[in-house]
Amino acid sequence: MNWKIYLSGEIHTNWREEIEQQVKALDLPVEIYAPVTDHASSDDCGVSILGAEEDKFWHDNKGAKVNAIRTRTLIEKSDVVVVCFGEKYKQWNAAFDAGYASALGKSLIIMHGPDHQHALKEVDAAALAVTRTPEEVVNVLRYVIRGEL
Repeated sequence: MNWKIYLSGEIHTNWREEIEQQVKALDLPVEIYAPVTDHASSDDCGVSILGAEEDKFWHDNKGAKVNAIRTRTLIEKSDVVVVCFGEKYKQWNAAFDAGYASALGKSLIIMHGPDHQHALKEVDAAALAVTRTPEEVVNVLRYVIRGEL
């Protein structure tokens, strides 16, 4: 079986690349999906494709809807959804992705530091694993895919 893994959340660090490299090094049968991680493209896709908006609300709304086409499709297609909450910004979209994945019955792995433990307690409660590092995420994947510790 080729496992489909969606990597949601924080876009300002290289956590996705770390997971991809470690998964590749272990030769795990994994296909990685992700949102568009170029911040400007993600923010402006709606108005770039569908036309300018004077009101910032509608600018953001168009972009969110266009991005949702990709996000929803890839989460629905995935076996496991990994959601990373970073330190620098609030990732409200990541919390939404976690809730959407949970509502779909997807296996959910959450990754965040100890500072977010209280704020994310409900998200953590919906997860099947709560991790702090990309290495822990990969170790969970290795175990569930191969049964190896």
